Amino acid sequence: MTTDYRPIDCDQHSVLELLAMRRTQVVAEASLPDGGVQRLRAQGRDVLTRDGAEYLVLCDQAGKSISVRLDHLLGLSTRDGERLWRQKNVAE
Repeated sequence: MTTDYRPIDCDQHSVLELLAMRRTQVVAEASLPDGGVQRLRAQGRDVLTRDGAEYLVLCDQAGKSISVRLDHLLGLSTRDGERLWRQKNVAE
């Protein structure tokens, strides 16, 4: 069970669910444990709860399923760079 998970805002959660239901193609940015940022081109698939934390499930171009913890997700953009979603606690 994850004990350090910080739930995200309900409105932000709803946007992620909508992007997943629509299977939206995104460029996802997520924070890494070392402080770096991972960028991934993928398609939204689902939002789920597991081990006391919530995750956005993405499918990359190779068909691999990747789960990103929502409190580690920094933002989602279109492939053209248009911002679709940004974590509220992240400075612009």
